[in-house]
Amino acid sequence: MPDAAFDDIARAFDLRAGFTTFTQRCGRANVRPMIDHAHDLACVRDATERLLSAVAELDNASLAEPSRLPGWTRGHVLAHLARNADALVNVLEGRPMYASAEARDAEIQRDAPRPLEAQLADLRESAARFQAAGDAPADWSRTVELRNGVTDSASRVPFRRWGEVALHHVDLGIGYELEDLPAEFTDREIDFLAERFAGHKEVPSTGLTAGDGRFWTTGGGAEGEPVAVEGTAADLLGWLAGRRDGSGLTAKGGSLPKLPPL
Repeated sequence: MPDAAFDDIARAFDLRAGFTTFTQRCGRANVRPMIDHAHDLACVRDATERLLSAVAELDNASLAEPSRLPGWTRGHVLAHLARNADALVNVLEGRPMYASAEARDAEIQRDAPRPLEAQLADLRESAARFQAAGDAPADWSRTVELRNGVTDSASRVPFRRWGEVALHHVDLGIGYELEDLPAEFTDREIDFLAERFAGHKEVPSTGLTAGDGRFWTTGGGAEGEPVAVEGTAADLLGWLAGRRDGSGLTAKGGSLPKLPPL
């Protein structure tokens, strides 16, 4: 089960700030390439196909079973993914992401109990609507509005959707794990989350090192000596995203920092 409550995890995807650009760290140099929205749209398509193939192997009873998100069944996760696709279409087309927080939650509760066939059809159709909106000619440098007044570049919307599909596939608890995520996604998501906690008043200065030597920094707003955290990229991502408790990580210079909810 994740360490954070469901809303702290799921809503964080909708509220990402504009610093989600992938940072590659080469030594101590940060290289931030331009976001390639067309590439990310293709990655969304691939991730969606993986999800649909996996979900097609389930049955109605398994959809009613708990997911890894507290208080949500697998049906809730699938309903959320479908409605998020439509919400991001709204964003790309200049409409409010959701009519309201209450409407968003009500739609998920409404759609969660549906049988497998209906869930699959909705996932496919909503994904196709998102891809169509992404394929439409547009100014990808424009600023779009997400939830609660958060704004971002339109070019980052496809990566937001990739994050939804990839991590919620893991949240279903059906055999697809953090280790199975594409390496590119894992790197970029760690980068986002490291930036998310950068300077946070509850997190000391923390260095993150993956097994192959990739390095990130985060925290720095709390008092205390710097902490060096080492582990696999999957374990680093799981800890940062509230999917794992950090027991697979090694902390040097202090105890493993307790991360606040996303």
